[in-house]
Amino acid sequence: MPKFFHKISLIFTERAIRNRILFVLVALVFFRLLAAIPIPGVDQAVLSQFFSNNQFLGLLNIFSGGGLANLSIVMLGVGPFITSSIILQLMTVMSPKLKSMYTEEGEAGRARFTQYGRLLTLPLAVLQGFGFLTLLQSQGVITGLSAFDFAVNVVLIVAGSIMLMWIGELVTEYGIGNGVSILIFAGIVASLPSTLSQLLFTFDPSKLPLFIGFAFIALAIIFAVVFMTEAERPVPITYAKQSRGGTTYGGSSSYLPLRLNQAGVIPIIFALSILLFPQMVLNILTAFDLPWVAGATETVNALLANQLLYGGVYFLLVFLFTFFYTAVTFDPDAIAKNLQRNGAYIPGIRPGDHTSEYLGNLITRLTLVGAGFLGVIAVLPIGMQMATGIAALAIGGTAVLIVVSVVLDMIRRIDAQLSLREY
Repeated sequence: MPKFFHKISLIFTERAIRNRILFVLVALVFFRLLAAIPIPGVDQAVLSQFFSNNQFLGLLNIFSGGGLANLSIVMLGVGPFITSSIILQLMTVMSPKLKSMYTEEGEAGRARFTQYGRLLTLPLAVLQGFGFLTLLQSQGVITGLSAFDFAVNVVLIVAGSIMLMWIGELVTEYGIGNGVSILIFAGIVASLPSTLSQLLFTFDPSKLPLFIGFAFIALAIIFAVVFMTEAERPVPITYAKQSRGGTTYGGSSSYLPLRLNQAGVIPIIFALSILLFPQMVLNILTAFDLPWVAGATETVNALLANQLLYGGVYFLLVFLFTFFYTAVTFDPDAIAKNLQRNGAYIPGIRPGDHTSEYLGNLITRLTLVGAGFLGVIAVLPIGMQMATGIAALAIGGTAVLIVVSVVLDMIRRIDAQLSLREY
């Protein structure tokens, strides 16, 4: 406990860390101000009714950081940027050039890769903005707009999405943590007061045991997520003795920490983006009055309304994306080469290809456990929703996963900054 309070005091007394945290707070305040500015022509009464009966918009509101709830100028949030990142990550499997750029060319390659993501974000934001505004106008949520006003609204929300992408990158560079994840986290946390007040106003004493049960399950989920996120498998590393210039060094031992869940919260965000993508496309196509769009929309909505099918697809996507993202970010061949280049080896394993094969098999087994756990935790609230009939649970479960993962990541990064200061 004294060590904990010592670290807290260092956070406020160490100028570099304090400035980073203050930068994050200022960025979040600016983001919440933007999220409070609605676009012109919104009928708030129709919006609240339409929003309360649509789980699809509830999930999208998570990605917008809460900006979609009142149709603000940042209603698209970081959704287009996340979608562009998913597309580029998938293309690394098909394009060796992109994969080499992301994994082998160092910081310069990743900077170019990120730049491609920024460029792809713009057309995706235009398509999503046009589709959403068309859908909302057809439902009577937005009224009294001329063609020029409609185009201005599209420009406004596209600019808002690009600005959020920029703010997220600034937070990543000058703050602490991943900027995009922090913006999503801020939107979820900002919705807590209204959710709690709604529960208090609609509280029914007969449902008290149900709420207590939910509270215990939520605490158990948080504990399990923290435990599995922090779990790691240490791989022992030994450095061979080397002599250079009459000086002998090496011979020490260390370990390579392999986390049980290497991908963090990214698979959940990817999976939800894929689940929402068909509805986004159909919303865009409704503007063209195609005869087959209405039937396709009803079919997709019926499939997603089937909670059993929805939960199964959600679990499968989270499971697969955990493996995919781990495979993209963790390269056993590169690690084996770096170990061999530095005169290090895993005891009992020959350097080179044998080390790469050993690390590959080990990370596959670890990811199998991590992906299965992450998938179960992701669909558990959907099972609870099927049992109780409370629709907000599916959204709430996803929000809990994102919040816990982001908080853990921020704590880890702050601890790394403190350790760097001590060194």
